Amino acid sequence: MKDFATSIVQTLRQRGFQAYLVGGCVRDLLLGREPKDYDVATDATPREVMEIFPQTYAVGAQFGVVLVPAPESDRAEGTSEGTSKASAVEVATFRSDIGYSDGRHPDEVRFSETPQEDVARRDFTINGMLLDPVSGEALDFVGGRQDLKSGIIRTIGDPETRFGEDKLRMLRALRFAARFQYEIEPATFAAIQRLAGQIRVVSQERVRDELTRMLTEGQARRAFLLLDESGLLRQVLPEISSMKGVEQPPEFHPEGDVFVHTLLLLDHLPDLCPMTLAWGALLHDVGKPPTFRVAERIRFDGHVDVGVKMAEEICARMRFSNDETEQILALVDNHMRFGDATRMKVSTLKKFLRMPRFEEHMALHRADCLASHRNLTTYEFVMQKKEEIPPEKMRPAPLVTGNDLIAAGHVPGPRFREILNAVEDAQLEGRLPSRDAALEFVRREFPA
Repeated sequence: MKDFATSIVQTLRQRGFQAYLVGGCVRDLLLGREPKDYDVATDATPREVMEIFPQTYAVGAQFGVVLVPAPESDRAEGTSEGTSKASAVEVATFRSDIGYSDGRHPDEVRFSETPQEDVARRDFTINGMLLDPVSGEALDFVGGRQDLKSGIIRTIGDPETRFGEDKLRMLRALRFAARFQYEIEPATFAAIQRLAGQIRVVSQERVRDELTRMLTEGQARRAFLLLDESGLLRQVLPEISSMKGVEQPPEFHPEGDVFVHTLLLLDHLPDLCPMTLAWGALLHDVGKPPTFRVAERIRFDGHVDVGVKMAEEICARMRFSNDETEQILALVDNHMRFGDATRMKVSTLKKFLRMPRFEEHMALHRADCLASHRNLTTYEFVMQKKEEIPPEKMRPAPLVTGNDLIAAGHVPGPRFREILNAVEDAQLEGRLPSRDAALEFVRREFPA
């Protein structure tokens, strides 16, 4: 995509306009990282950009933003048909923004002629640099290069002004600090602490997406420590904040309270962690604070059932899709079942192993162990069984169907499921080698 973005810059310049790479892609290139996407800033107006590139999409023309789709050969690997940020270059006109009544969008946009005025409206110094992709020269009007070198997250200009323009920037500051392992400049962090309560005006979808990036970019534990220290955690996820100080039995959890355990667990999530696994890990013990009690020892009776209900409420609040919610809840609901794995009947174990996306359940269990007692005996047992049992033994073709039950004189109803489950269990345990044996089992155990 860099070559395509460079060609856009060159084409705009050939038409007499200024044009540079800008924002996060410049930051990443200066850090020697591969940018996820590319943005271009120019003094050409949206109409002029669309005249030069006829295939553009005016996704935010009122704010001076259009998307120029890349040829298929330049698109990010895995990108499907259609235009997305990963398959297009965002071209934005130099501008200054006037007023932010809704805490996100400018009330008025005035196009500018200079890049200096344009970068002054951007969020952080490390995201406020421009780059000439032809000469390789970086234009830095905000001190971003020095902050990159020093490892500092700092707003451009007054932090309360920048955060007032878009409250989500408070979460972005923490995410960048965690992702790059930088420090947040004191005045910037103090402003976040003062304004933390205002994050509630941001849509839950935008908060969810920012938290998801924190959870999946590889520095989730530090991100959530910063969320806690800043005061944002109790605003966006009070259920996680409530884990602080909730003690656990030291014989099972020598690491400390539920909050400490949960954050340590995040450290053990795999690279390229699926979003559902990350949220399942974060919420797996969310039911512990309301079920905490001491009776001879610390107990959390029913914390899984309570946790599933709480996780469901959080998923609804955060506007997760039905499919995402189903998997997150499954992770919360089943994370304690590993404790019974070595004692499960063969049929129960096989059904357990064939749960959808079972690799996520395995990853959560492994991280859960490493963040507490560090005993992976059960994990290794389950892994061995999963490798030993062939697919046709894990999910064999049914020996008996509902039609067979009707033919045998059974009336359709709730008992059908009981009979079919019993047949399947016996089949999974190796007690029914054939269809005839299964039909005889039904006649003997469930006479019509």
